[in-house]
Amino acid sequence: MRLGRTGNPIPLSKHGRRVTIRTLDPTDYEQWIEIRERCRDWLLPWEPRPAGATYPPEDRHSFASRCAMRERERQLGGGFGFGIFVGPRLVGELTLSSVIRGPFQNAVIGYWIDSAQAGKGYVPEAVAVTLAYAFDELGLHRIEIAIIPSNERSRRVVEKLDIRFEGVAQRFLQINGVWEDHARYAITAEEWRERRDEFLKDWILPEL
Repeated sequence: MRLGRTGNPIPLSKHGRRVTIRTLDPTDYEQWIEIRERCRDWLLPWEPRPAGATYPPEDRHSFASRCAMRERERQLGGGFGFGIFVGPRLVGELTLSSVIRGPFQNAVIGYWIDSAQAGKGYVPEAVAVTLAYAFDELGLHRIEIAIIPSNERSRRVVEKLDIRFEGVAQRFLQINGVWEDHARYAITAEEWRERRDEFLKDWILPEL
């Protein structure tokens, strides 16, 4: 594992038209905790959590441990966690998780955004960048995004990207202690190849 001048692993970063997604490290804590505290009521109702589970700690040490865990996942190829940045400013997070190889070659995307930055198109751009990474560099075959049907803001992300709707999975995942149905969206490598130029033109390459 290569380490940078701070002693942390050299971050993985990918660029879109306006956003950069990159792995988080302990130096990002101040920006991260400011958003988490300010947007707590905005974020917590939508986060996966079993009934009766306490909220995970968000102190500096826990954040550093979380960054280290995500780095181990990245090194093993099982998951990729990214901060979403506009310039130097952190505006949210995105994960490419549950990476399964073999005959499946599947992964799942999840995301959240600072409430003050919602509606600006940063998340769909970050998702588009992640799709390019997942298909073009990791060689995955299928990417899925699962969303509570009532979470209209998250659904607008996949609608803006025109990602295919596959149906509703009943009582799919515990969200804030409740087994919630989830609308499931997916895109395969075949669809990506057909639409790759569209994604690059609309979300990733600089405007001419």
